Amino acid sequence: MRRLWHFAQNVLGILFRHPILGVSVIPILPDGQIVLVRRRDNGKWALPGGMVDWGEDLPTTLRRELAEETGLELVTTQRLVGIYSAPDRDPRIHSICVVVAAEVRGTMQIEDTLEISEVKGFDRDALPVGHLSHDHDRQLQDFLNGVTTVA
Repeated sequence: MRRLWHFAQNVLGILFRHPILGVSVIPILPDGQIVLVRRRDNGKWALPGGMVDWGEDLPTTLRRELAEETGLELVTTQRLVGIYSAPDRDPRIHSICVVVAAEVRGTMQIEDTLEISEVKGFDRDALPVGHLSHDHDRQLQDFLNGVTTVA
C-alpha cells in the first residue's frame, strides 16, 4: 500500500506540478482547552484539518474538517496563525497549509474514523508540544507565541 501511495504521489506531482492547499484549525473550547486529534496513519497528535475540496472556500473547509475530525462546530475565527509552505512539511505531498485559531463548541465525537482514532482537549500547559505530526509543533508554537507566520 505504501509503495502504491508513493507512486500516486509521483504521478500527481508530474501531472499537476502545483502544491495542494490545505487548512488546519487550532480549536479553542470555551474553557480555553485546545483540541487535538490522534492520526491513525502515524499515531501522533495533530491539529484538525485537511485538503480544500474542489469548489470549496477556506471557511467551508475549516468547518467541514473540524466537524469530521472532532464533531465540534466552529463559532468564530479568532485569527490567522500562518501560512506554511515548506515542500517537506507534509510527508505525503507538497501542500500549503493555512492555519487559523477558532473558538469552537459542541461535543467531541469523531466522524472520520478512518483518519482519526482519538480527539481530546488539552490545557495549554499539557499540550504534547514536540511530539506532533507534520509541522504542527511549529504551527501551535506560533499560535502560543502570538505570532503570524508566512513560511
